[in-house]
Amino acid sequence: MIRPAKISEIDDILEITRACAKYMMAKGIYQWNEQYPSKPHLELDVERNELFVKTINGSIAGAIVISEHMDEEYLPVQWLTKNEKNIYIHRLCVHPKYQGEGYAQKMMSYAEDHAKKNGFISVRLDTFSQNKRNQKFYETRGYQRLGDVHFPKQSEYAFHCYELVL
Repeated sequence: MIRPAKISEIDDILEITRACAKYMMAKGIYQWNEQYPSKPHLELDVERNELFVKTINGSIAGAIVISEHMDEEYLPVQWLTKNEKNIYIHRLCVHPKYQGEGYAQKMMSYAEDHAKKNGFISVRLDTFSQNKRNQKFYETRGYQRLGDVHFPKQSEYAFHCYELVL
């Protein structure tokens, strides 16, 4: 089941993001760190009704942010569509013990279906340039790689921007 997250679940979600960060770092992927994602990020996501969780037997297995807000870092990107009626995906995560079972696919399908049902023209996101697994994940789903953005507090490496036109 995928449903909106509750403020009372922030610590559980943060535990999942930390487990994912540790898992990625063990594979040499330094995409997330102590500063990101943070508790204030997740709290704001809940306040905006943008944070959703994937539950399995009542336990949270993963999370995804589905936002209408375009970060200023995205302004220079040459997107495929106009900067209106776009959905932005952030902080997609699945606890490492549940990875490989298709839950990230289900959360992305949920986000894409939400976008279509609500008249959005595209889904946009970024993924770490050093995370080849994520790049393949999005490209297999039909996302087109566009420009790069930088988040210096996260990494010295770029993040590739992707867009799926609906």
